[in-house]
Amino acid sequence: MDTESAAKIIVKWSGKEYAIDVTDNDSISDLKNAIEKETGVRSHRQKLLNLKLKGKTPDDDCKISLLKLKPNFKLMMMGSLEEDIAEVNTTPTDLPPVINDLDIEDEEVAIENREVYLAKVEKRVKDYKIKMLSEPRPNKKLLVLDIDYTLFDHRSVAETGAELMRPYLHEFLTSAYEDYDIVIWSATGMKWIEEKMKLLGVTTNPNYKILFYLDSLAMISVHTPKYGLLDVKPLGVIWGKFEQYSSKNTIMFDDIRRNFIMNPRNGLRIRPFRQAHLNRDTDKELLHLTKYLKNLAKYCDDFGSVNHRNWEKYKPHRRN
Repeated sequence: MDTESAAKIIVKWSGKEYAIDVTDNDSISDLKNAIEKETGVRSHRQKLLNLKLKGKTPDDDCKISLLKLKPNFKLMMMGSLEEDIAEVNTTPTDLPPVINDLDIEDEEVAIENREVYLAKVEKRVKDYKIKMLSEPRPNKKLLVLDIDYTLFDHRSVAETGAELMRPYLHEFLTSAYEDYDIVIWSATGMKWIEEKMKLLGVTTNPNYKILFYLDSLAMISVHTPKYGLLDVKPLGVIWGKFEQYSSKNTIMFDDIRRNFIMNPRNGLRIRPFRQAHLNRDTDKELLHLTKYLKNLAKYCDDFGSVNHRNWEKYKPHRRN
């Protein structure tokens, strides 16, 4: 007589992880019901992103055993609670400003050139393996982009990835690709970067290509007197692997300024894209930054010489 094999699936949703117990004989429908009990998200609203059977999303009656999942398989879910969906139709009148950064101006001094951190960068250059998605192109600048709250609101109410995507994303990337090689760098794991890029349609868009992805393992930790230990994204990891990119032709967009504390003159803090259901129709950050990138590429010989905090007032010195 066959015994029923038990397994545990880790569901990632809204910034948290939930352990769900299933058996081989359970169906996807049973899994969704179990997820509903843990998260409160109704089964018909759940979108299980990386659950595949022969490259396709399995039907609800598909048995878990057919998926051949590894123990503690991590499943990424999108879905909204009923009360959150109800709130979408009500626009708050007194939204406070969102602060998602540290004031690190005083901390930038002496951080980027300290030997202990430069040694960490060198170790990443040596040990971190990059999976190339396309090839570097001659005479192109480099644009490094964060994902969460920069290109994608990963916590707001939505039923599809398109609803969480920052407005003008594909137009922005298409325009940037004319002058820049593009790298995606997120403080998450590589698996989730790949899933989010698929969800946003970046992976398959014919109008541009991504050079490669970097995940949290390419980051380093630095210690600041005021804020303690911080994980940051040193551009030197890229510069050490690709001689054609440097501080003169690289710019990084991130909603958290401390992520480029090692390269303060090459970082631009983008306004975070939050509450997508309220801001989708008014957010034009990428539209405006498209023009800024075009001006930098055309008129600026050294990106590190520009104060990117004043990007909206930037007036290029046109070459004769």
